[in-house]
Amino acid sequence: MKTRVLVLSALTSMGGTALAQSSVTMYGVLDTPIEYVNNVARGVPSVVNGQLVPQPGGKRFSMVTAGLSSPRWGLRGQETLGGGLSALFVLEGGFGVDTGVATSNRLFGRQAYVGLRGPYGRLTFGRQYTSIFEGFSNFTPTRYAVLYEPIAWQLGVNYRSDNMVKYLGTFGRLTASAHYTFGAGTGVLGTTALANGGGGETPGNFRDNTGYGASLTYTDGKFGATAVYDEWRPTITTGQPGRVRKFGGALSYDFGAIKAMAGYRWNRSSFANSNTLIRDDYWWAGVNYRAMPALGLSLAYFYADIKEARLNATAPGTEPANPWQVTFIADYDLSKRTDVYLTTAYARNAGLNFDSSPISFANGYFPTAGQKGMFGVAIGVRHRF
Repeated sequence: MKTRVLVLSALTSMGGTALAQSSVTMYGVLDTPIEYVNNVARGVPSVVNGQLVPQPGGKRFSMVTAGLSSPRWGLRGQETLGGGLSALFVLEGGFGVDTGVATSNRLFGRQAYVGLRGPYGRLTFGRQYTSIFEGFSNFTPTRYAVLYEPIAWQLGVNYRSDNMVKYLGTFGRLTASAHYTFGAGTGVLGTTALANGGGGETPGNFRDNTGYGASLTYTDGKFGATAVYDEWRPTITTGQPGRVRKFGGALSYDFGAIKAMAGYRWNRSSFANSNTLIRDDYWWAGVNYRAMPALGLSLAYFYADIKEARLNATAPGTEPANPWQVTFIADYDLSKRTDVYLTTAYARNAGLNFDSSPISFANGYFPTAGQKGMFGVAIGVRHRF
């Protein structure tokens, strides 16, 4: 049951007039699966003489930190200011239910922002999701599932950024988002660490690790369409930013029991010397099917056409095999807040979730030597409060 704390503030003058009303809500998600994966290495591959050297590995059977959702807890609040204006905030931290340990070194590493909301939208300041995340959020068949969706490949490892100013507004059937970050706080580009941990805000070098983007989404209850753009300036050497650009679009249609969707994302990620980290075209398609009132099924296909890739700014360019993945989810609702699920995926030419050097091996599905395919399956339980 959702915990809700309602605080009514009455700042009283001699006339006893109430000037403001505010509320704070605690919320969260607990999600714990048990997973089997084959052909997974023990750790991140090393880079020797410009070549990846995978670690040995094999099958893995374990309880993992997240399944369909990332476990989290948070506080959100608002205060009515009058005249259609209100203040708002969100503080949200992630953790693993399997150990209780925070998933980053931050207390509120998922979101931490404050802002104002009015008749024409909201303006917020702090650690938030980028506009490309907002734009594609209703057009992904596996709903940004931790197991198994190539979210970092699709959106970029900077899809959650620090130091951000963001606008989000809804006007009838249209939703618009735009953001600017003074320093994304993402620490790596491929296999190379960024200056100042990717934090940006460097005196004399304003563009270091900055980013911006926008999205525009249309929905009418059945048909949906979105267009997105994202740019990030990752900086390995202070004063010499690289450039990562993404743009794309997606469509969806709700037939009732079945919702179908498909999308495309273009990407070029370049170092400061203009050499390409990766240039790829990424496609996906899938369906959500409500087989029974309590049972939902999802099927998704993801594919990347890699034109060029390299390990670091001076390594030779290559054209590796194109990764693809098929994902299936069966999710059964025990109540409005609790569900059990089975999720499974097979990836080819990369680790699951397209885990590879262009996304800094962000997902933990490290390929083994000579590995072509990787299979994973998990069962879990999720509760929302």
